[in-house]
Amino acid sequence: MTLLTIVQNTCQRVGVPAPSSVINNADATVQQMLALAQEQGKELTDRFHWQALTKEATFTTVAQESQGSIGTVAPGFSRLLNDTLYDRTDRTHVYGPLNAQDWQHEQGTNGTSVYDRFRIRGDLLLLYPAPAAGHQIAFEYVTKNWISGDKDAFSADEDTPLLEEELLTLGLVWRFREAKGFDYAEAFRKYEVRLANAQARDGGRPRLNMGSEFDGRAHIPTAPDGNWAL
Repeated sequence: MTLLTIVQNTCQRVGVPAPSSVINNADATVQQMLALAQEQGKELTDRFHWQALTKEATFTTVAQESQGSIGTVAPGFSRLLNDTLYDRTDRTHVYGPLNAQDWQHEQGTNGTSVYDRFRIRGDLLLLYPAPAAGHQIAFEYVTKNWISGDKDAFSADEDTPLLEEELLTLGLVWRFREAKGFDYAEAFRKYEVRLANAQARDGGRPRLNMGSEFDGRAHIPTAPDGNWAL
């Protein structure tokens, strides 16, 4: 699965000659295909938390409010997965992200809490209150780099997307038909059905027990957050 094979498959489906190359191809149709493929990949990246684009970031705190650029802490950062930020040293949840009002309330009232909080502002990761140095913090996020090699756009025919090839191809088909002024309703419907199915099975789903009977699985007891000596 590469940029070239996606464009070639799309061309065959819409009835135009398939190229032998895409990048630096002077043909107007191929150039349009490339632009639409870039658009399609970015749209898919923004539309769902794909497991292939989900990463874990870990960093060591410094003794100040700002922990540095979120793009440095989490390379390729697109968006945070909520409720995943934890202090692994203290084994506690770091709550947030706080909005502007809550953050300023904490700053203006010198609020205190059992738990630390965080905010992303100006592309900086902020922690409140300022932590002690040396704590290990981890969280999960979605990367904007949807192409192998940590790239967010095609730059070579051999570039391999991290997303499903057929989904990219179907998306490119309806976008090309729309761009050319052709009817694209059925092509769009097929794409949306494929997209819904891909989202439903991506990364697996937990089994839900809607009944009242015990289902035979172990029930794991819980305790409050904290570092407990055994």
